[in-house]
Amino acid sequence: MAYVYNCKECGTDLNLRTFHLFPTDFYFEAGNDGTLSFAVIDDTKFKFEKENKFKLFFETIEYWGIQRNRTKIKCISCGKLVGHIYDDGPPLRDSPNQWFLGPSQVIPRAPRFRFKIKALNITTET
Repeated sequence: MAYVYNCKECGTDLNLRTFHLFPTDFYFEAGNDGTLSFAVIDDTKFKFEKENKFKLFFETIEYWGIQRNRTKIKCISCGKLVGHIYDDGPPLRDSPNQWFLGPSQVIPRAPRFRFKIKALNITTET
């Protein structure tokens, strides 16, 4: 079944496609509560704002770190925050990581686009 994803604030079609969704257990089972993770997005529908924080964070027991680099995704029409881009990809379990601080400290890989479900209006495509 295909879905249409719109900004809940202004109703703008965000051009997100169901076939670009990651399966719910693909990225960080604990981190997917209340979010949808996409592999690609139409960047003409969004504004982006870099965010770098130096703060201890945990997503799962095996996925944690000190520095979180992510990009805010905002609706191009109304400017409402709808999600974040994480440039880390799935954690590497078999490779050594920087200072042995957890998989989030390894070299970035494929981005994942995580959208807040509460910021989206999701309807079935007709």
